[in-house]
Amino acid sequence: MKRTKPGPLEADEADRLADLFKALGDPSRLALIDQLAREELCVHDLAARVGMEQSAVSHQLRLMRDRGLLERRRDGRHIYYALADGHVRDIFEFALEHAREDR
Repeated sequence: MKRTKPGPLEADEADRLADLFKALGDPSRLALIDQLAREELCVHDLAARVGMEQSAVSHQLRLMRDRGLLERRRDGRHIYYALADGHVRDIFEFALEHAREDR
């Protein structure tokens, strides 16, 4: 994998990267990302799929959206969430592949 910027990691980049990994460092958030990697979903459907309360799902979605991992769109009374871009899906899938490797 090629780095987009030559040279050492700068302090602000390290901070942003650490925030990204912190946001991904929770099993509940990973379960939500797993579902959103498959399709766009509303809070109600996400809560049912991962077995969490809607308020807890909303809290986790807000945290991930604030960190740029998710986007949302309104359709009438419903708000649908999706991964912000292909990078989020790639990071999740690469990490999952790595976690599933035999050690």
